[in-house]
Amino acid sequence: MRVSAYEVPTATDAESDGTRTWRATTLVLVEARGGGEHGLGYTYAHPAAGAIAADVLGPSVSGADALAPGIAYERMHVAIRQLGHAGVAAMALSAIDVALWDLRARLLGLPLADAIGRVRDRVPAYGSGGFTDYDERQLREQARGWMAQGFPRVKVKVGRDKRADPARLDVVRDEIGDAVELLVDGNGAYLPHEAVGWARRFAAEHGVRWFEEPVSSQDRAGLRHVRAHAPDGMAIAAGEYAWDLPDLVALRDAGAVDVMQADVSRCGGVTGMLRADGLCRAAELPFSAHCVPAVMAHVGCGMASLLHTEHFFDHARVERLLFDGAPVPRDGDLVPDPARPGLGLELRRADADRYALSAKEAA
Repeated sequence: MRVSAYEVPTATDAESDGTRTWRATTLVLVEARGGGEHGLGYTYAHPAAGAIAADVLGPSVSGADALAPGIAYERMHVAIRQLGHAGVAAMALSAIDVALWDLRARLLGLPLADAIGRVRDRVPAYGSGGFTDYDERQLREQARGWMAQGFPRVKVKVGRDKRADPARLDVVRDEIGDAVELLVDGNGAYLPHEAVGWARRFAAEHGVRWFEEPVSSQDRAGLRHVRAHAPDGMAIAAGEYAWDLPDLVALRDAGAVDVMQADVSRCGGVTGMLRADGLCRAAELPFSAHCVPAVMAHVGCGMASLLHTEHFFDHARVERLLFDGAPVPRDGDLVPDPARPGLGLELRRADADRYALSAKEAA
């Protein structure tokens, strides 16, 4: 394996949500080789995830069957036992798992969606961005872009300046019209009791029927409280910071969500997403994928519980800057290219080098 990291500055000076501001996005890339082919996978994480991928997980999967990523997954799970199964270790594992599934699909000469086994041909998606530091012009411009790509639903960040949010949502609603679903994401910026009040206001004034992470995903009692008191028809969603299946089980058992979420680059890669799908199907819970659109364009085709996936502005932009073959939304859906095996992605090394932080061969 070869592991490298790239840091891409944000499109504007900075971006923010309800609780955090950032000026760059870091992508940790894993390239796995076997059987005369290569596969790639990645996570959006601190470069420390790359060190774990190269030094701890790489040796644990060296020599594994390239057509059996499940074997490598179990080896990796054991290898990080002393590090813990959360945080950068989980992200490193996820990136390698995606790379190994990509490798398997390329060895089979199939798009990853077909190597997994499709239950659908295309993945419903929603436009996501609406950062809290955007001014009215930027909000309108992004909303118009979403409409040009045919998204039937869009998501806006809320919670940093709560008094400013109604006017911001008015701007977006004015651009998208009444027929398009408007989703909001609090990124844990609210206390449970205030989240209930804002949920009612967002629903009444802006037609919002989706409130993502109104409180932290770790506050399962708070999520349950918001869900119990939110207006009829509003879905409470959370789970993007789940690191493993037990985290999703805890959300389910707490009655904390109407829609389960997880991130393929954090929660076990392709293997983790397929296990999450089984959990959601058993619990009769719909699933919505968090970010990483180029990967979820394939993985989502194999998930029966999938409601939609997030076409997050930052991740879609980074994928276009670094890779050939990043999917372009078609009428609001992500559609795998049947002519390109695996994920259909190839690193444009000359373009990527300008953002490079480090590279290392796994032992």
